[in-house]
Amino acid sequence: MLPGKDGFELAAEIKERHPQIPIIFLTAKSQTEDVLKGFQVGGNDYLKKPFGIEELIVRIQNLLLLADQKLKIEEKSTYQFGTFRFDPASMELLHNGKVTALSHRENEVLKVLVSQSHQAVDRRAMLKKIWGDDSFFNSRNLDVYIKKLRDHLKEDPDVQIML
Repeated sequence: MLPGKDGFELAAEIKERHPQIPIIFLTAKSQTEDVLKGFQVGGNDYLKKPFGIEELIVRIQNLLLLADQKLKIEEKSTYQFGTFRFDPASMELLHNGKVTALSHRENEVLKVLVSQSHQAVDRRAMLKKIWGDDSFFNSRNLDVYIKKLRDHLKEDPDVQIML
């Protein structure tokens, strides 16, 4: 019931660009099909009007706590591939005792690649996730970071980035 588009469309667009952002629907729409649609487009919670402000605050705090816990779990993760170990939290790539410090963008690109290893990674989705859009200029930037990562990974011929 927003001007121009409805909340379901807006939520779907937000989740497509930034899937980690939690969404709470605050709405007068209380039919079961509306609630289901809210969750199907990526909503994390659905609060029907009228509601108390205290309830909203508790739901927001809960979603922030869950997001923080998920982030901490992801930060603790390390990835092992070939003879490399990658630690996204410290932005380091380790190989045979040698530590390579990665730039923020190198780290973000490698994180996407290793989280989907042995799968094709959609270039546009990667651009949107890391840069926020898939413009020509960002696409060229991605090529630069892929080249840098290939240079870091050349020590192990079994590890390759295929595009």
